[in-house]
Amino acid sequence: MASPELVWLPPAENWRERIAAIARDGDFDALLSLARSRLDFVQTNAVDQILRRRWPERPAAFDVQPVRLALLGSSTTGHLAAALRVAGLRANLWLDVYEGGYGQMLQEFDDPRSGLHLFRPDVVVFAHDSERLAAGVSASDSRADVDDTLARLKDELLGLWRKARTAGISVLQQTALPAPPALLGNNEHRLPGSRAAYLARVNVSLREWADTEGVDLVALDAAAARDGLAAWRDPALWARAKQEVRPAAAPMYGELVVRLLAARLGRSRKCLVLDLDNTLWGGVIGDDGLNGVVLGQGSALGEGFLAVQAYAKDLSRRGIILAVCSKNDEANGWEPFDKHPEMILSRVDIACFVANWDDKAANVQLIAQRLNIGLDSLVFLDDNPFERTRVREALPMVGVPEVPDDPALVPDVLALAGYFEAVALTAEDRLRTEQYRGNAKRQSERETFGDLAAYLASLQMRLIWGRFDDAHRQRIVQLVNKTNQFNLTTRRYSEAEYDAFLRDAQVIGLHLRLRDRFGDNGLIAVVIARAQGDALAIDSWLMSCRVLGREVERATLLLLVEQARARGLARLIGQYIPTSKNGMVRDLYERLGFQKIDDGRFVLPIADFKTADLPMTMETA
Repeated sequence: MASPELVWLPPAENWRERIAAIARDGDFDALLSLARSRLDFVQTNAVDQILRRRWPERPAAFDVQPVRLALLGSSTTGHLAAALRVAGLRANLWLDVYEGGYGQMLQEFDDPRSGLHLFRPDVVVFAHDSERLAAGVSASDSRADVDDTLARLKDELLGLWRKARTAGISVLQQTALPAPPALLGNNEHRLPGSRAAYLARVNVSLREWADTEGVDLVALDAAAARDGLAAWRDPALWARAKQEVRPAAAPMYGELVVRLLAARLGRSRKCLVLDLDNTLWGGVIGDDGLNGVVLGQGSALGEGFLAVQAYAKDLSRRGIILAVCSKNDEANGWEPFDKHPEMILSRVDIACFVANWDDKAANVQLIAQRLNIGLDSLVFLDDNPFERTRVREALPMVGVPEVPDDPALVPDVLALAGYFEAVALTAEDRLRTEQYRGNAKRQSERETFGDLAAYLASLQMRLIWGRFDDAHRQRIVQLVNKTNQFNLTTRRYSEAEYDAFLRDAQVIGLHLRLRDRFGDNGLIAVVIARAQGDALAIDSWLMSCRVLGREVERATLLLLVEQARARGLARLIGQYIPTSKNGMVRDLYERLGFQKIDDGRFVLPIADFKTADLPMTMETA
């Protein structure tokens, strides 16, 4: 019986010896390296056992987002917790997992003394099994009977979701595995009371309800359609142990859940770095020439490379940045983009192009610097196992998938890896490549100016600001949860907490957008502040690094002063909480004229604020 495999990860070579060494030496980096390998259920549990025994608390050096996750199921779920924790390590998350009592979802929420309430989860996974979701449906039911049963299920699930969201807990809902055997066969949908047909309706309905309620789905039905139901569910194990998900599928289950958490926290990758020769086309452009490379209709291999390009193009359209890292002469590397009639990708799709004969790990670092994004935002796609291993070892924070020999299979592996998981798509996501190309133009023109003030004036900048509202919810929450460098406190907030800010009259939430003659930079900054006594206390202040050096910080301070004055407040109070990534703003408040009160807190009397000329106009949204 086949099992879902983490095929994009490198094999876990010598895993027993590595486990023994980790248990002996307590090397957490070695544990992380092993966790990032292709582990099965047994290997995953072995890694988890060492993790819990040697590191019951998060190591200080593993400075990552801690997440408290509650797994509440109507079936046996104990075999899934290890896979969740290990998948968390792969995503640079530290997961504390609470396993609820068997079938006790409602009771756990309604009892203020329950283990769930004491645990205080950040996120809850509702793992309803297929038998539970199909309860009450009979083959003799009429369509009206089935409609009534579905309506009751909707009331039950929405009640649970709303209890969680009211408590500030993010919600993940597991979809139904298509477990019951068919009664009619190919036209099962013609029997309204068929449990198989009903569960298909449930999954359609879950998607509608989840979109309305702000809930994310763990799409087990899609996984079963891809891998085969037998890979996910074993009727014999259900009968013996009431396990909805087979133990062998647990590592993939952990992946599906954790990549949703990572997406919610802004931890998904956002740039695909592409090799050229034998990755985007067959052959070596410098040796074979334009007419000698394999690409296009008429051959299976050529169409496989078209599939890779088409998938990359679609990723770009949904907001993933594309870059090139190739051992090539630059002119040779560009030639197919400019001249090959079958190329799907073009120059305008590539935000950063690095083609030379230097070490690829160094060039990947260069790409991150040019795009001004973290290495943990990159995925490196290369057909050469030597280059993959080199980048993987030199830059472990970069995603490096194993690549099948047949290029036609590469898009499926990239999709299966879930590097670019998203829970929502904003209009600004679709413009990301254009924004990064605009940044490249700005940087190029900046180098021609000797005077910074003259350069900033030449940009013709417009800063457009507004208060928090429903229309900007997804983008603001996305920015709050993924911004690390220019972020004074690195506090993370869910959509439920955002909604609470909207209702709180003491909270001032501001979003800022920057436009200039090169284009729209999108929503680039967020500030959350609260009126406390005679002061406006700045809870969160974060900004995209794309607009550093353009005086947006001083413009933001002016907005905060104006908001405080409008409320009759006398002071601004700022806070800086250091992390491993936000050292660039450690002295921001002092540079803006604040005085240090104590460790990490700063004050600016409104009367002391002096307005300075800004190289931009300011307007409200």
